[in-house]
Amino acid sequence: MIAINKINTSTFLALLFHISGLIGILFSPYKEWFIQNTPVNLLVMAVLLFWNQQKINRLLLLFFAISFSTGMITEIIGVNTGFLFGNYSYGTVMGFKIGGVPLLIGLNWFIVIYCCIVIMEQMHQWVKAKYETMGQPAMSVKLEHISIIVDGAMMATFFDWVMEPAAVKLGFWQWHSVSIPLFNYICWFFIAASLIGISRKISIPKRNDFAVHLLIIQTLFFLTLRIFL
Repeated sequence: MIAINKINTSTFLALLFHISGLIGILFSPYKEWFIQNTPVNLLVMAVLLFWNQQKINRLLLLFFAISFSTGMITEIIGVNTGFLFGNYSYGTVMGFKIGGVPLLIGLNWFIVIYCCIVIMEQMHQWVKAKYETMGQPAMSVKLEHISIIVDGAMMATFFDWVMEPAAVKLGFWQWHSVSIPLFNYICWFFIAASLIGISRKISIPKRNDFAVHLLIIQTLFFLTLRIFL
């Protein structure tokens, strides 16, 4: 019996879904069909992310609940008041809504933030190993903590910056202003930083190699749409 290599299988499926989506949206007469099936893509990526998680415990599930709830609550406030992110509204593409916000948006908040956490943790482990190899004094625990939070929040905000124009053109949501407000990215940074800080406080498991591949694939997907759509 052939053993399934989770990371290779998951990366292949992620590439298949996103490349097929790009071709379908940019070059086929079935653009609307591919756009309407965005929820399927997001759900499959979430399943693959959890499938590749080396350790799923109560703390990770707690962080999922916190990320999902935080994403939904802040987005509901944003959509209904404009106090967070700016003035915008969601379309019908992302499916069932609560308070004007699709449930899948809460899931997306978890996916993006968790992928950024995994990447930042791995990068800092690599840097720490390099410091030790070179005989240099290691970064202080406090500085490392701050660096992971700030760098991770910047990465999440950069992902949103890449995604926003493409998401608007795909009809995921619409801004009630001429351009995407800077305030949106400021909110993204501070909310992401808060969630990353919580993840470190409760010490969730952070080993998931697929998370690295997924964020890169999704970033390239939205970057391509941003350029050519």
